[in-house]
Amino acid sequence: MTELRTPRLVLRRARPGDVDGLHAILSDKRAMKHWSTLPHESLAETQQWLDAMLVRGPGFDDFVVELDGRVVGKAGAWRMPEIGYILHPDVWGMGIATEALRAVIPHLFAAHDAPALTADVDPGNAASIRLLEKLGFRETGRASRTFFIGGQWFDSIYLALARDRWAALNRG
Repeated sequence: MTELRTPRLVLRRARPGDVDGLHAILSDKRAMKHWSTLPHESLAETQQWLDAMLVRGPGFDDFVVELDGRVVGKAGAWRMPEIGYILHPDVWGMGIATEALRAVIPHLFAAHDAPALTADVDPGNAASIRLLEKLGFRETGRASRTFFIGGQWFDSIYLALARDRWAALNRG
């Protein structure tokens, strides 16, 4: 079983017992503000989401993020080559997303034959856009009305990180 470790984090595959920790994130309106669904209203909804994560179909390479033994998020590729991540607001501003993605990105490039990783970001999520750009992602396009969530349309900014760009940025 693949496990990634950083100085502060353990990134591991989801387990059935993760439902409470993930529900704390997926039911939080702040965490879900820029997500592709509304906040989860019930533990059963999160259980369904976790069950799908446990199936791990083709192209799925996702990790639960733990800090001090507590589930604080998830990061990885829910469908290669598209990455995604979400963290509990209690750990925002601590560099957790950067640390997690600096572990996940090289893993994804090593484990998959993808020429690039991609991300679809809500234009209103300035922090996520800054993080991805800091890691070497570049904007590749924009689209209007890509997600219809809670009776409202949202747009997308598309970003990509080429394998060779990641390698060049992380030499030595």
